Amino acid sequence: MSWAGFLRDGQQFLPILLQGVWVTIAVTLCALALATALGVVWALMRTSGKRWLEWPAMIFTNVIRGIPILVQLFYIYFVLPELGVDLNAFQAGVIGLGIAYSAYMGEVFRAGILAVDSGSIEAAESLGMSRARVLSRVVLPQAVRIVLPPYGNNLIMLLKDSSQASVITVAELSTQARLIASSTFKNQEVWTLAALLYLCLSIPLILLVAWLERRFGRR
Repeated sequence: MSWAGFLRDGQQFLPILLQGVWVTIAVTLCALALATALGVVWALMRTSGKRWLEWPAMIFTNVIRGIPILVQLFYIYFVLPELGVDLNAFQAGVIGLGIAYSAYMGEVFRAGILAVDSGSIEAAESLGMSRARVLSRVVLPQAVRIVLPPYGNNLIMLLKDSSQASVITVAELSTQARLIASSTFKNQEVWTLAALLYLCLSIPLILLVAWLERRFGRR
C-alpha cells in the first residue's frame, strides 16, 4: 500500500465512511444518555438500604453483565418483534447498548456513592436535612467527582462497542467499512481508514476526560 494510493483511496472512501461516523456518534450519544439515566436508577436502588429495591437492581445488573452485548442486540432486534415490539435497527442498537452499559454505569455510580465520606453525610443529617436533600446536595456532587474517570472510560468503551450494532444492520462506521471492503477488496486501505477515524473520535474523549479529572477531580 503506497501513500499515494492510500490518499487516492481515502478521497474516494472517506465521504462514505463519514456517513457511518455520524451514525456512530448518534448511536453512542443516545445509548450514553439511556445508560446514564438507567445507571443512576440502579445505583440509587442498590444504595437505598431497602431490600425490595436492592435485590431487583442487583439481579438485573448481574444478569445483563452476564449476557454478551451481541446476544442482547440480537434478542431486541429479532425476538422482540415476535412479541409485538417492532423496532428499527437504530432504535434496537441504542436500546441494546444503553441497557447493556447501564449495568456497568450503575456499578460505577454505586461505587461513587459508597465512596463519599460518611462524615459529611452525618453532618448534613445532623442539620435536619432530609434523605433526598442529603443525596442531592451532599452525596451526588461528591460522587460525580469520584466517578468521572471510570465514567469516561465507559464512554470510550461505548463508542468502540457501537460497532457491535453493525450485526443488526445499523449503518455505522464499521458497517460502511465492511461494505466498501467487500465491494472493492481493498481491505488494508479501508480498515486503516476506519481505524484512524475511530482514533479521531476517541482521542478528543480521552483528552476531555483527562481535563475533567484535573478540573473537577479530587485534590
